[in-house]
Amino acid sequence: MAKKEKQKHYTDDFKRDAVRLMENRGKRTIMQVADDLGINDRLLYHWVKQFGTKSTAEPNEQVESLEQEVRRLRRENEQLRIDKAILKKAAAFFAKDNE
Repeated sequence: MAKKEKQKHYTDDFKRDAVRLMENRGKRTIMQVADDLGINDRLLYHWVKQFGTKSTAEPNEQVESLEQEVRRLRRENEQLRIDKAILKKAAAFFAKDNE
């Protein structure tokens, strides 16, 4: 008859730290992170669902911040187009000058 393995109990702090490690794992796989922690990868997946980072902003706040970001990026894009046009003219001017 096989021995029953004693089930380990982990603190919430350990679980949160494990999730943080998983979320910032870089190129390592989830299985590698779980192996480094000495836990099963399915257990880590469960903890991610339980403790993973979630946005606490309200949906309306998220939409508003996205709209603000789109406006900012459009302004930045327009400025970059202007800068590009100026650089293009300057390059053409200096190219003529060198001939």
